Amino acid sequence: MDQHAGHPRRWATLGVLIVCLLVVVLDNTILNVALKTIQEDLDASQSQLEWAVNSYTLIFAGLMFTAGVLGDRYGRRLFLIIGLLVFGAASAASAFVDTPAQLITTRALMGIGAAMVQPQTLSIITNVFGPKERGKAIGIWAGFSGLAIAIGPITGGFLLEHFWWGSVFLVNVPFVIVGSVAALMIVPESRDPKPRRLDPFGVVLSIVGISTLVYGIIHGGETGNWTTPGVLGPIVGGLALIAVFVWMEKRSTHPALDVTLFKNPAFSAGTVTLAVVFFAMMGLTFSSAFYLQAIRDYSPLEAGAWLLPVAVAILLTAPQSSKLVARFGSRAVISTGMFIAGLGMGGYYFLDSDSPMWLFAVTIFVMGLGMGNVMAPATESIMSAVPRDKAGAGSAVNNTVRMIAGALGVAILGSVLSTTYRSNVEPDLKVLPEGSRHDAGESIGDTFQAVAQVAKSVAQGKTPPEALNGLDILARSANDAFIAGMHNVAICSVIIAWAGAILAAIFMPGKKSAAPVSEDKPQIAEKVAA
Repeated sequence: MDQHAGHPRRWATLGVLIVCLLVVVLDNTILNVALKTIQEDLDASQSQLEWAVNSYTLIFAGLMFTAGVLGDRYGRRLFLIIGLLVFGAASAASAFVDTPAQLITTRALMGIGAAMVQPQTLSIITNVFGPKERGKAIGIWAGFSGLAIAIGPITGGFLLEHFWWGSVFLVNVPFVIVGSVAALMIVPESRDPKPRRLDPFGVVLSIVGISTLVYGIIHGGETGNWTTPGVLGPIVGGLALIAVFVWMEKRSTHPALDVTLFKNPAFSAGTVTLAVVFFAMMGLTFSSAFYLQAIRDYSPLEAGAWLLPVAVAILLTAPQSSKLVARFGSRAVISTGMFIAGLGMGGYYFLDSDSPMWLFAVTIFVMGLGMGNVMAPATESIMSAVPRDKAGAGSAVNNTVRMIAGALGVAILGSVLSTTYRSNVEPDLKVLPEGSRHDAGESIGDTFQAVAQVAKSVAQGKTPPEALNGLDILARSANDAFIAGMHNVAICSVIIAWAGAILAAIFMPGKKSAAPVSEDKPQIAEKVAA
């Protein structure tokens, strides 16, 4: 293969990798719209339902770095296909479970498969494309990644309207079969030709450290209380283990990852920029789902359709961002993109329960325009600092940062939303039975569920009609409290996005240093270890 022109089947390979990427990224967003139905059919508690989601996220995040490193060593296509098969088998099993515990287990197995698939997609792109086309290819990859986040709810809503809830898992199977066969026939195998000895202790430290940190973040988001030992312990412990991992890798003769790579401004600034944009984006998207379904009363399918503008904007801008980088440099493109994304996020501050929906569409479209010009160039900045032989490690860092930042965004900005909501709605919860007031203040969904339970009890003659007094006022208060919380989340997101724009303007490389790294410079190959 010509190291500069790329592999002859590079564009066909990109198509196969996009199919593999979509099936993994779509899964979580499809599942979100099916949770209520699954809860009813499996008689699952709220905690069990949360762990059906979080078991996947926890395993996915914890194993991604290791899967990327092992893919470099033993074969990226091999790990891609094995991951797809594991993901497909676990998806099929998830569709036919009978208990919440079974679903939690099969979802964890899906996380193992996804962790093997996602880092290989980006590392294979880095290997089959030459420096001149790599930015465009990564832009297309990033564009479809953003598209998957938005079309998941539409797909899930459609499936639930026509089939049983197991279809949201079973739909993965044909894509896995097609992706596996196409990968075997089209995708070239690649690996590090000179792998060093494995660093098993470093690998274990990375798995345990990342998993512990993500567990603490998830638990903090669930409880809304970040000062309890159950939350602070895992977060501090996870960070400590990661710090030990970094300390050991700096001194190891055969590290899993050469952490001195973070001295490269393109790598470290790209990593931080990606973390910032995914933190803000995922936190605000979490609010959007509640806004569309609880406040605007749209069905899951309709709510998913209203999220399409952000996907369209990312799909339009991400593939073209490499041209802007070539003309203006990474620093200008990424900092401007972060600023535009912040403008879009700020648009949420002007939304209320009666706003015209075109305003919502414009708001998320502008946000998507900015993010499309951040995600792809930042990813390319990271991968351009990593030689092809070690692309799995670089891809794993990229994807792990996205996953952890997204989980933090949902957890922390979700806590901002829930704290504001409770403080605003609490005075009006007194119209509910005393035993249900605390739970009803957790979220707008819980409030409406408590109101519905009182109304049902009155209709059945179990509760006197006087219990209905004040429920209308509570419903209006709940709407207002949620809007206030969403406005606070918008303010936080804007601050975070614009802080990211400032960081990018300071630390991202300018036009002269934005060109992809050439593989004919042997000294670069020393930057990442096997």
